[in-house]
Amino acid sequence: MSEALLIDGDIASAISTADEPGKNTTFTIGELAKEFGVTLRTLRFYEDKGLINPKRDGQNRLYSRRDRARLKLVLMGKKVGFSLNEICDMLDLYDLRNGQVVQLRVALDKFNQQIDVLKEQRSHIEQAIDELSRTVEVVSGMLKEKEAAEKK
Repeated sequence: MSEALLIDGDIASAISTADEPGKNTTFTIGELAKEFGVTLRTLRFYEDKGLINPKRDGQNRLYSRRDRARLKLVLMGKKVGFSLNEICDMLDLYDLRNGQVVQLRVALDKFNQQIDVLKEQRSHIEQAIDELSRTVEVVSGMLKEKEAAEKK
């Protein structure tokens, strides 16, 4: 399965807020950390930043399906290079059922801008790889010459 299809499925599942029978509606910090491969400290950091908002049961944090979905969106946003501030701004899109056309257009614009940024970064990386590859060829040739001269 392609990465794009996985991301599409992740976005669809992340924005779906309908409770499904038999599915957890609350999660512990440990469960979410394990599921998403992040540390407890990371989850507390995202809580401090207002990206997720667990309820408290004494000392325990209880995360809702909404928190889980928001965490999934935060991690996907980080994966494609958005800053936490940008992600925070876009999390208002979480409740897409309201049909907020303006917000969707803003998000689409940000996504397209990020694609342009990533393409430019890729171009720079490809240029750096080409230059480094040429340098490796030159240095390898020089090394062979020096080694051959030492054998004489």
